[in-house]
Amino acid sequence: KRWVLGVVFGLSLVYFLTSTFKQEERMVRDRNLLQVQEHEQPIMWKVKFSSGNSSQLSNQCRNSVQGKLLITDELGYICERKDLLVNGCCNVNVPSAKLYSCDSCLPNGCCSVYEYCVSCCLQPSKQHLLERFLNRAAIAFQNLFMAVEDRFELCLAKCRTSSQSVQHENTYRDPIAKYCYGEYPPELLPV
Repeated sequence: KRWVLGVVFGLSLVYFLTSTFKQEERMVRDRNLLQVQEHEQPIMWKVKFSSGNSSQLSNQCRNSVQGKLLITDELGYICERKDLLVNGCCNVNVPSAKLYSCDSCLPNGCCSVYEYCVSCCLQPSKQHLLERFLNRAAIAFQNLFMAVEDRFELCLAKCRTSSQSVQHENTYRDPIAKYCYGEYPPELLPV
């Protein structure tokens, strides 16, 4: 009886120690992910294939995915969801497809439609503005933007509504143009 209890106790101790060490490894790995580090790789500002061949099936595009009516692909084209090709790119041959469209955007970089915000943000002329933003981002935001690998991912993240888009935690600063890629959040509304 005693040796059976000893074996059970020994196995329980081994199980406890291994699960404790595994948990400690996970905590260290997670802590390392959250630490702010310098970019080892600079953000890729250009897409690897040209926009002229986006209708070829061999090239794949990432896109803004969630739009009910509109989609923006990583080349900067905005199109209706029905005009999205099987490779994820907008069909550039339809008249409604637009490149780097800022149709619903204000001069401050805030837009009323998320897909237009992403498309406008992808304009090559916005690269300097985005670099400036990354250089001045607060530490809390650096952790978020450290995972960004290219301009498309940065624009997707930047155009999402965030705590900078709201005042008093429950009201949009600008209820119409709430998707912003600009350096600064919209002006506070009067109370």
